[in-house]
Amino acid sequence: LYPSSTGDVMWQFVTETAGVEVGESIRYRGPSGETINITRRARNEDAEDFIALSSTCPHLGCQVRWEAQNDRFFCPCHSGVFAPGGKAVAGPPGEAGQSLPEYELRVENGLLAIAVPPPQFGDASGEIIDDEGCVSGPGHDPCLAQASSAGGRSRNA
Repeated sequence: LYPSSTGDVMWQFVTETAGVEVGESIRYRGPSGETINITRRARNEDAEDFIALSSTCPHLGCQVRWEAQNDRFFCPCHSGVFAPGGKAVAGPPGEAGQSLPEYELRVENGLLAIAVPPPQFGDASGEIIDDEGCVSGPGHDPCLAQASSAGGRSRNA
């Protein structure tokens, strides 16, 4: 038998900080399959410029997206709204007082890295997820169906 979690984390390279504009968000899949939104909030060239939040809505598990034009994270399944820091402010997650779990980040020599749980088995690499063609709207989350079929579209980090 294996423990469900050892509490350990591993640091993984995500991207060069210069390639991410303020207000832009990257979707990242960790080595254990977790999906994470990494959003740039400032340009001071340190880890505080970014926030990394789970992209899995705590309400029903749909995929939350960053909406730069609205300065919020949004869950299309039931119109859940999360503030830029991850606290739910509307919809079912807001009513339940839920938040998106946060991941630790660091920046060294212009490279962004994230602390993620190591996989129990298999490959220990992560990847940036390319969301081209992924449309979301109230009441459904086609991105979930896309992820369960043929792996969706992605590019390795």
